[in-house]
Amino acid sequence: MRRALLTLGLSVLVAACSPGGAGNGPAGGTEPRRIVSLDYCADQYVLRFADRQEIAAVSPDADARFSYMRARAKGLPQVRPRTADILILQPDLVVRSYGGEPGIADALERAGVPVLQVGFPTDISEVRAEVRRIGAALGKAREAKALSDAVGRRIGRIAKAPSGAEPELLYMTPAGVTSGPGTLVNDMIEAAGYRNFQTRAGWNPLPLERLAYDRPDVVAAAFFESATNHVDNWSAARHPVARAQLAELPVVPLEGAWTSCGGWFLIDAVEALAAARGAPV
Repeated sequence: MRRALLTLGLSVLVAACSPGGAGNGPAGGTEPRRIVSLDYCADQYVLRFADRQEIAAVSPDADARFSYMRARAKGLPQVRPRTADILILQPDLVVRSYGGEPGIADALERAGVPVLQVGFPTDISEVRAEVRRIGAALGKAREAKALSDAVGRRIGRIAKAPSGAEPELLYMTPAGVTSGPGTLVNDMIEAAGYRNFQTRAGWNPLPLERLAYDRPDVVAAAFFESATNHVDNWSAARHPVARAQLAELPVVPLEGAWTSCGGWFLIDAVEALAAARGAPV
C-alpha cells in the first residue's frame, strides 16, 4: 500500500513538472518530442518512424536478437515499463503493445501522458493498416504509406501455386507450438503459397498424434536461431516425433524477428517461404 501511494505521488509530481502537462499531446507545443516505447513490438514502430533525437527510451528488449530493428536501438536509453520510471523521463508520448502492468495506460493518461496503443493484427491487410496508422501518429504518414504499399507489391509478386496443389507447411517453434487458421502466421503461410498443416484455429501445441501418422511437405522453423522461445524440457518440440520432422523433412528457417510481432517485416518471412517453394519473389 505504501509503495502504491509513493508511486502515485511521484506520478502526480512528475506529471505536474512535465513540459507537456496534462492534456498536451506530442503535437501540442514547441518542445521536442520525447517518445518512450514500452515493449519490443512497440519498439519496432518507434525505431522505424521516430527520429532518433525524439526517442527518450525504448524497452530492454529493443536490441535483443528477436527485435527486427535491433541495430537502430543500439545506444538508446532503455526503461522498464513501470509508471514511475516512465514518468521520470517526462515523455510526451508513450507507445505500447503489451508492455507494463495492467492499467498502466490509464495511469499514464491520468498523469497527462498520451498513450499510442499498437494493435494485434491477425492478417497481412491489418498489418499494413497498422503500419499506416502508427506511422502517421508518429509524424511519418507518407513514409508509412510507402512502406505499407511496398509490402503489398512484394506480396503481389509472389507466384501462387495451382489451387489444390499447394504444399502443406507446418510452422514450428522451439517452445513446441504451432499456428492455425485465424492467426497472422496462417495468413503468411497462405500468402507464400502453402496450405497450413495445422487445421485447428489459433495457437496450439504441435499436433504430435497426427504427426505420428501424417506429415507436412515442409517445416517452417522459427526462433531456432537463438535460445529464446525455449520453454522447458516439456516442450513438444523436444518429442522424438517433432524432432523427426526437423531431421527428415525440408526445413525453412525463419528469423524469430520476422514473426515475433505484427509488422511490415513479416514480408521477409513470406518471401523466404515462397523462395523455398521455388516461387519468384
